[in-house]
Amino acid sequence: MSFQAYLDNIETKTGLTPRQFIELAREKGFDESTKATPIVAWLKEDYALGQGHAMALVHVITKGPQISSKHVGTGGTHADAVDTLWLDGKDSNPQQ
Repeated sequence: MSFQAYLDNIETKTGLTPRQFIELAREKGFDESTKATPIVAWLKEDYALGQGHAMALVHVITKGPQISSKHVGTGGTHADAVDTLWLDGKDSNPQQ
């Protein structure tokens, strides 16, 4: 599953866009320096997300929307079409 597909599935499940999760994370005090463990625990407890989905959000919370070019157009497990994840809602994504 691509990183973007993880984010889109999270939005379907929770009704929250990735950008909204970033805002909520900042309100909780999570930022670029926060380790994955407390963020994953929060996402699992408050939103019932699984490990993979939580880790996709950890990426955008701590690293922003850019993903490594090794995941772009490769056809691999986490292959995405572009190197920038769409954070503003799956229905407004110009790539879809």
